[in-house]
Amino acid sequence: MILTGRRVSAGEGKNLGFVNEVVPAGQALEAAKRWAETILECSPMAVRASKEALYHGLEEPSLEKAMTTIYPAQKANMESEDFVEGPKAFAEKRKPKWNNR
Repeated sequence: MILTGRRVSAGEGKNLGFVNEVVPAGQALEAAKRWAETILECSPMAVRASKEALYHGLEEPSLEKAMTTIYPAQKANMESEDFVEGPKAFAEKRKPKWNNR
């Protein structure tokens, strides 16, 4: 699709996997807020690391290189208190308390 520029409906985009949700007309803002709330439940450091991996990974010469590179935000995340807090909260069946450090 990138090479052809072919347009697809929202429904087809969902079936192809690059659209998260299709909502009725006039409900896009509410859906976007729901998605934002879900993202905000995650560790800010993990969200930052995911975004960095995505953006920089697109610039790598190969998929293997993109998947095996540990980018700076991921390194910081892996060394953070939040990296320990997530699994600990899961094991204790409670919501995590993110410190962003």
